[in-house]
Amino acid sequence: MTPEFAAGLRDFLLGALDSEVPATSKVINAIPADKTEYAPDSKATPALKLAFHIVASEIWFFESVAAGSFGAFPDGEAPATPAAVVAWWESVRPAARAKVAAMTGDQLAGIVDFYGMFQLPAAAYLNFANVHCIHHRGQLAAYLRPMGGKVPSIYGGSADEPMMG
Repeated sequence: MTPEFAAGLRDFLLGALDSEVPATSKVINAIPADKTEYAPDSKATPALKLAFHIVASEIWFFESVAAGSFGAFPDGEAPATPAAVVAWWESVRPAARAKVAAMTGDQLAGIVDFYGMFQLPAAAYLNFANVHCIHHRGQLAAYLRPMGGKVPSIYGGSADEPMMG
C-alpha cells in the first residue's frame, strides 16, 4: 500500500466511522434504563456492557492504529447508564480520532501486527473498527425489542421509528 493510498483510505474510513456515530448513539440510548443487565442467553454479553464494548473498541482501534501496535484491550467498568456510555464516547472520541487524522501516509502504510493473526497496513485496521462497531450494534439492536425497548432507525425506518416521506 502506498502512503498516498493509505492516507486516502484513512480519510474515507474516518468518514465512514463518523457516519455511524448517530445510529450507534441512538441504539445505545434506546436501551431501557431498567434493562441494562439484559442478555438473551447466558453466553451473551449484557446490554450495557455490550454498549460500552462497542464504543470502547472504537477508541482502542484509534489509539492502537495511532500507536502502531495493539496492546491489551483496556479494562474498566462501563458507565452506569446508556446515556453515560454515549457521553463518555463523545468526550474521548475527538482526541482519539484526531491522532489517526494526524498520521502521515508513511505511518498509515506501515505494517502493524494484530496478535500474530494479521499483519496489515495501519490504515486497514480502521475498516476492522467500522465493521466491528456495525456487527455489535446489530447485536445490541436485536436485544432492544425483547427487553421492552424500541428499535430506532439505523439505515432506514424501523417498525418503531418509520421513515418519513
